[in-house]
Amino acid sequence: MKKIFLIFIFISQLTVVYSQNEKMTNEKLDKIIKKISEEVEGTEGKWQFLIDSTLFLCLTDENNNRMRVISPIIESSKLTDKQIQECMEANFHTMLDSKYAISDGILWSVYIHPLKELTEEQVLSGIFQVYSGVHTFGTYYSSGLLSFPKPDELKEDSKEENKEDKKKKKSKKSKNRT
Repeated sequence: MKKIFLIFIFISQLTVVYSQNEKMTNEKLDKIIKKISEEVEGTEGKWQFLIDSTLFLCLTDENNNRMRVISPIIESSKLTDKQIQECMEANFHTMLDSKYAISDGILWSVYIHPLKELTEEQVLSGIFQVYSGVHTFGTYYSSGLLSFPKPDELKEDSKEENKEDKKKKKSKKSKNRT
């Protein structure tokens, strides 16, 4: 995980800067991808690249204003029911802007966004989240950023708060008696 954060810090410090008024294009995306990747193949709108030996594909459709960054994880036929369940729960709680998805017999870590509205920061964050989704599959199932608590975690927190409240009330009653 330490390596993931170092990569994220590195790519977030890149000098390619675009103003918020400029729309993301294939040309700008090409520059970002080439700057952060070990190796890039393909043409604008259809890139295959490596970061820390992890394979990524970036596909865009300028006419329909869409972009996706994807990375393969495992053949879907090799997934257990438990892994599928974990992926679905992660999509709700811990895979924030990226998601797990199955297509063409492969489980992917995926980041999808309107192309023109993308900022450089969002591109870098999306790539980081896809990377994290690949490398935490089978363990944390996480995009590496925030996570939203699961309902049972909320119940546990609530129980702990109730215990703390009861302790505080007992303590106040003891103080009032003296």
